[in-house]
Amino acid sequence: MTLTIGILIIVSYLLGSIPSAVWIGKWFYSTDVREYGSHNAGATNTLRVLGRRAALPVFIIDAAKGYGAVMLAHITGLEGDPFFFMKIGLTAAAILGHIFPIFAGFKGGKGVATLAGCMLGIAPVPMLMGLATFMIVLAATHYVSLGSITGGILFPVYILIIDGFHSPYKIIFGIAVAAVLLITHRKNIRRLREGTENKTYLFWKRPKI
Repeated sequence: MTLTIGILIIVSYLLGSIPSAVWIGKWFYSTDVREYGSHNAGATNTLRVLGRRAALPVFIIDAAKGYGAVMLAHITGLEGDPFFFMKIGLTAAAILGHIFPIFAGFKGGKGVATLAGCMLGIAPVPMLMGLATFMIVLAATHYVSLGSITGGILFPVYILIIDGFHSPYKIIFGIAVAAVLLITHRKNIRRLREGTENKTYLFWKRPKI
């Protein structure tokens, strides 16, 4: 069992390491998105640099690799708390892979989409509520970072609403997710406070100046 768990952790890291933004940018646009914009290999920077047509598959792939990594836990046959902790371990490995991808020189993105996929595999309804929050904030402010932070902060609240205190480990996981998003977005928070954060217009036209 220990060998199986170790192998799954490695597989989860390798899944997370799939650099969809880098590969799609290079293969179809002859562009390394890490050389432009925020220099992150993620869906948001891909959207800014290459547009929606490139960003959508990047987001889908990044979320899918997080979800797929978490679902590997079912192979172990574990139940109860050990099963949940296995999912957390696989989540950590996938996020680590996205941030430090072995297939892209260990220079990746912030892991938000991959984390969203992991969240979907662990707490699907609260995650979808968080996604709805993200979309509402993005529509109102056009700040992807603010939407991600808001959705992440409310994620443990949504877990509490859906599961109550029956799943304390899920609540702890939700709090950890919120903390991770706050840490990874600390530069964005500073720019938001300074009024210099870039706006993103996903389905809305940028206003003419």
